[in-house]
Amino acid sequence: MKTLQFSGQTNFYRGKVRDVYTISDDLLIMIASNRISAFDVILPKPIPYKGQVLNQIAAYMLKATADICPNWLLDVPAPNVAIGKKCVPFRVEMVVRGNLTGHSWRTYSSGKRELCGVPLAEGLKENDYFPLPIITPSTKAEVGHDEDISKEQIIQRGIVNKEDYELMEKYTLALFQRGKEIAAKRGLILVDTKYEFGKIGNTIYLMDEIHTPDSSRYFYADGFEERQAKGEKQKQLSKEFVREWLIANNFMGKEGQTVPEMTEEWVTVISNRYIELYEKVIGEKFHPQNLSDEETYQRILYSLGNLQ
Repeated sequence: MKTLQFSGQTNFYRGKVRDVYTISDDLLIMIASNRISAFDVILPKPIPYKGQVLNQIAAYMLKATADICPNWLLDVPAPNVAIGKKCVPFRVEMVVRGNLTGHSWRTYSSGKRELCGVPLAEGLKENDYFPLPIITPSTKAEVGHDEDISKEQIIQRGIVNKEDYELMEKYTLALFQRGKEIAAKRGLILVDTKYEFGKIGNTIYLMDEIHTPDSSRYFYADGFEERQAKGEKQKQLSKEFVREWLIANNFMGKEGQTVPEMTEEWVTVISNRYIELYEKVIGEKFHPQNLSDEETYQRILYSLGNLQ
């Protein structure tokens, strides 16, 4: 989508996958694009309907968790657009993990037995459940890679004060539990995810998207134990399969590495996986919508008129 202009606009930011407009310093318009990133690199081809999938799953999940903590969302005027409250973001992401998978497994299999200050038991296999979910925060980098950090380091460095961090911890575990319950009803396991929080005055708000395939990993519950017992790969719905494809093609976002070619067939596979996750998580058929830029713009203007 082309860059838009709004009355009262005070800022514009183009992120890896979203365009974010600030209105009068108190509202945010987030337009979820079809761009896809992995290893903090934007891949060369967009994924059809990805923006709509992410935006609609996030809106559904924010509504389903609104009783746990306040969140930023006010309106969803178009399939790939969300409008909400502008918060002052905390510069950490609250990553929560229920299973030894992805980054935690790569850390564990390298021989390390601690992640973000959290000790990891001996004798675990890939995808095993942790005894209890663990929180492994990361710093939010403006550019480049996010970095693992411990709770103690966050508080010691003054990135977040102790009181705020412990409330975010409480929210994170409660949100993850709710996410797992929603997933379980659909035959899925919410394996890991991340949450971002911000503040307005003294109130902490949940921001951004939650429980989407870009921020979360899901396994199919059916056959999980059997696959674990046999040491087989778990069947999953997440963006991890894109990362695995990149790794298999010698790309991990490091200097000098080249993104492998994305064929049209591969782009279609990725799009279909996103749609499959939407239908599994939401429990409804996905209805692709192809609004013109002008119609999207008019819907945003109408929504802003009601919110301001």
